[in-house]
Amino acid sequence: MPHEFLSDEQIARYTRFPHGVSIGNLEQFFRLDTKAHETVATKRLPATKLGWALQWGTVRMLGVFLPDNPTGVPDAVVPFVTDQLGVDPNCVVEYRRRWQTAYEHAQEIRDVFGYIDFSEGEEGLREYLAARVWATEDGPRTLFDRAIVHLVEKKVLLPGMTVFARVVTNVRKSENARLHASLHQRTPDPVRSSMTGLLQVPDGARFSELERLRTEPTRVSSQSMVEALDRTSEIGGLGAGRVDVADVPAVKLDTLAKYGLKSKAPTLRELEENRQTATLLATVRRLETSSVDDALDVLDLLISSKLLNKAEREGNEDKLRALPDLKAAAKKMAAAVDVLIHTPQATGTRVVSLAEVWNAIEEVVPREKLIDAVKTVAEQVPEDDDAAAAWRARLVKRYRTVQGFIELLVEVIVFDATEAGQPVLAALRTAASIARSRKHVRPGDIAAHADLVTGSWKRLVYANPDLDGERVDKAAFILCVIEHLHRALRRRDVFAQGADRWSDPRARLLTGTRWEQTRPRVLRALKLEEEPADHLAELASALDAGYVRVLDGLGTNTAVQFDGGKLRVEALNALAEPP
Repeated sequence: MPHEFLSDEQIARYTRFPHGVSIGNLEQFFRLDTKAHETVATKRLPATKLGWALQWGTVRMLGVFLPDNPTGVPDAVVPFVTDQLGVDPNCVVEYRRRWQTAYEHAQEIRDVFGYIDFSEGEEGLREYLAARVWATEDGPRTLFDRAIVHLVEKKVLLPGMTVFARVVTNVRKSENARLHASLHQRTPDPVRSSMTGLLQVPDGARFSELERLRTEPTRVSSQSMVEALDRTSEIGGLGAGRVDVADVPAVKLDTLAKYGLKSKAPTLRELEENRQTATLLATVRRLETSSVDDALDVLDLLISSKLLNKAEREGNEDKLRALPDLKAAAKKMAAAVDVLIHTPQATGTRVVSLAEVWNAIEEVVPREKLIDAVKTVAEQVPEDDDAAAAWRARLVKRYRTVQGFIELLVEVIVFDATEAGQPVLAALRTAASIARSRKHVRPGDIAAHADLVTGSWKRLVYANPDLDGERVDKAAFILCVIEHLHRALRRRDVFAQGADRWSDPRARLLTGTRWEQTRPRVLRALKLEEEPADHLAELASALDAGYVRVLDGLGTNTAVQFDGGKLRVEALNALAEPP
């Protein structure tokens, strides 16, 4: 049956009134407008006035007349209409006997208010449905309901359910077939071959290549990072991302990809060729995007949990271990300074020599111990001390964690940046370059990125005591860049092309040629005009009316008060527990 996709509820309410009609429905469909009042005034008898008005509201709400029972409306409708007409509700019985009059009234309503047969409005419906199928992920049931609303708004009389459901099914089927054929034709043979190869199970394996590639990383480590990047590179090498699908709505590709990602390889192998290619193309493109996101998720967790947090924890532990020595050194220095403070001031008759001061200090703290104390404080509290100094020193010791993947990261992930992130991106490329090099790194090699080497990083990068003054600490510089990269990625100052969660948020907006190609179908599907001024004015008017209604009700609403510019609403009383 053409309508077998419909729910029982949809079948039951097609061209039928619900059991109860809401006040909103009565106001929307059965409130007589000026034109209706003028037309009904031409009727001589109260029964014909009432019958005409009931048929007028019926076709407005249901999209059809009810020839077998023109007054078969819910109980609440008749009194609502008679109150407007000033007639006796009981006269509706008389109208039921006038079948010819009811037929003539239906014809008059069609002529006066511009209702047309379905055959005249079918082409417009098909265009509307085609636009919805192309631009949205509406299923057949949703399309069916939207089609009813569309015809009612366009004053097109609804056909029988079977005919109507067949139109919805055929349009959806033909549009999807057109999409599948289009994606199949634009996919090169080598790409198509590589994608269908994913449905095969290699010798000795238990699952298909597609299943292997859609398995996300589950561990956070340097090796897992390398594996995630290798997976990203392998998926990108299939070539699906190079197929031009700019004119295809993202929602359609998403729908195909969802099906491909949840289906087993045997199911995908049995699909018709065009649909199989379209499904695999969307699936692999989704995997390209998700694999980049997965790799950067691993990077984010690796940097935050395995590098930064761990280094910070170890740095704090180092501080705690050094605290007794620092405390003892500070006491010695405090004792020496106390002696200096209390040394008698020089007078005109007496000069206090430096030797006397030192003698007084050494009576409290021997010079050797004081020198050791100063050295201890200098080590624990360097001149460029900042809150991150200790854990950054620890972080540098974890360079090997980063060394294993930083070069691959820049090769596989295509990074871009906002203006604020450009210095970080440039430093990342330099860091990847020097990571692969065995040559010593000189200050001039990283001079372009000096603005990023701030705070305690300066000492770690430029003043490593194990290196001569002509060399910088390569590991410290790379870890400095990694810290900046982590912060920039989270702010999206640096982002990844081809990603979703880690992409540039601005790239989600359609612009230029892509928008020009997509706009007609999108506007038709959303029932919007090309010029937005009237639509925006309508929305602004509705919003203003809403504000006015709220303000009008505030005067008598004791539960709502403004206190110091803040809205305060009276608490609701607790409801009793149900028995």
